[in-house]
Amino acid sequence: MPSASEWQELYAERLGAAPPDAGTVDLLLGMTGIAAHASERTAAPISAWLVGMAGTDPAVALALAKELAAELAVGDESRAAGALPDAPAGTGSGDALTGAGDGSSD
Repeated sequence: MPSASEWQELYAERLGAAPPDAGTVDLLLGMTGIAAHASERTAAPISAWLVGMAGTDPAVALALAKELAAELAVGDESRAAGALPDAPAGTGSGDALTGAGDGSSD
């Protein structure tokens, strides 16, 4: 089985492109790691594809991934702190799991 760098060299050759240098590999791995941990794992390869399609410098892509992950984490913290969406009209204001406080009788 070839190493990762051997695969990259062989695959780059098939694509007609130059393989990435070690620094670029580190930046892309950092960016894809952030994508995978800030979302679902499948976000990682698709994010790498987006970087390539956009022609974005890997260092810029890493910085943007960090920025987006931080923004999403703040949103997650807000939701975890109890900022729940309003209940749909007509559903009452009680506990949806127990029915407590919704005016229903047991």
